[in-house]
Amino acid sequence: MIKKKRPANARTGPATCWPALLCLLALWLGWGWNGAQAQSLPLSSSGPASGVSLSSSSSSSPVPPSSGGGSLQVLHWWTSASERQAINVVVNQLAKQDIQWRDVAIPGGAGMGAAKVLKSMVLANRAPEVTQLNGVVFGEWADLGLLLELDNVAVQGAWEKQMFPTVWSLLNNHGHVVAAPLGIHRINSLFYNTAIFKRYNLSPPKTWDDFDQIVKKLQGSGITPLAQSAEAWQLATLFENLALAESGPAYYRRLFVEMSPAAYLDARMLHILKRLRGLSAAMAQPVRERPWTEVARSMVSGEAAMLIMGDWAKGELNAWGMEVDQQFGCAPVPGTGDFHLYSTDTLAMFAGNYAHQAVQETLARLTMSPAVQSEYNRIKGSIPVLRAADPHMDRCARDSWRAFSKGPAWQAPSLVHRMATDDTTKDAIVSEVQRFFLDRSISEEQTQKRLAAIARTLSRNRND
Repeated sequence: MIKKKRPANARTGPATCWPALLCLLALWLGWGWNGAQAQSLPLSSSGPASGVSLSSSSSSSPVPPSSGGGSLQVLHWWTSASERQAINVVVNQLAKQDIQWRDVAIPGGAGMGAAKVLKSMVLANRAPEVTQLNGVVFGEWADLGLLLELDNVAVQGAWEKQMFPTVWSLLNNHGHVVAAPLGIHRINSLFYNTAIFKRYNLSPPKTWDDFDQIVKKLQGSGITPLAQSAEAWQLATLFENLALAESGPAYYRRLFVEMSPAAYLDARMLHILKRLRGLSAAMAQPVRERPWTEVARSMVSGEAAMLIMGDWAKGELNAWGMEVDQQFGCAPVPGTGDFHLYSTDTLAMFAGNYAHQAVQETLARLTMSPAVQSEYNRIKGSIPVLRAADPHMDRCARDSWRAFSKGPAWQAPSLVHRMATDDTTKDAIVSEVQRFFLDRSISEEQTQKRLAAIARTLSRNRND
């Protein structure tokens, strides 16, 4: 029997204070209340794609069956081929527990569209039982009293002992576990077309000087050196990689975690912006907005030689029938070989009236089972959150695991994927980076000053 966490001294739950919470949430989001608009929100209710088989686990922490089955509505943005296959690992394991996964899949890179849909659903008093959430936003939702605390599940499964300390810390809010982890992505990943590299006798670039030499060798070949989209989050992914390469995790954290105005006014930021603008010469012109899947396809098809993208791209290439070191290769982004720019896949549970607590906790247990961790991350392109190395990892995953295992001094939380800061701060920086990249009339110096001003304003707001 699963214990219901409603002790006398517990915080007031959503079921007893929805009006106050909705007002708080509306203020937090900076929205006016428009219930009719939220109720008319279009939702995808399509079922999952064909299932992925997964053998039962013989781990020391088996997942007990939930009492009486049930269903869970799950909002997420895993919509590409590999993402659907990976999440079906969880869907199928839930089905074995007689629990139905009711899909609310929202397309859009980096979850920007899904975040808006989630906020609308909550404001309309239609919060899903489960949602994909990334990074520091856990704390924002948890502080409103909306998330189910998973302390019992975490203690019973010895989560703190089993998972990387960085992931464990991320899941905790004021001493309570408020999310269940699935995997860790490495954002500082460079993928390359092996046929092109072999034809032109190229090696994966370890430095940006190496990268520049590859660009020169490919001049006049008809091959675009670097595949890239003009979508804001994809440009900002390139920007955060350049920031990490410039001076390592310590300076990176000053920029995106501490939001230090002095860090943005540092000469290193000017160099980062100049490098970002200079990379446009390695891209097909004009750089247009394309989904990341299309950008990845342009690399593996031979239209482009290289791609800088999180390692979910590897999962997608695998789903298309490509194999590591056959049709494509992987390496760290130049200048970041010792570091790990990370993002995590995580699920949070909305408490509501606690009617779904039993099945929600079953889902949380499933995410940490060794079988799900291994199979999900093999398909997704990521690595498990477990400290023990998965023997089934490929070369790219082993490199990612070794880099992440070095510890926090070698890790950098992704700005773009909400690991470093809140959505307001992230959106302001991402928007400024895209504006700078697309508008050649804006100088590096102007953008540097604008970023420093953003940091100064947001830092002041944090302290108010």
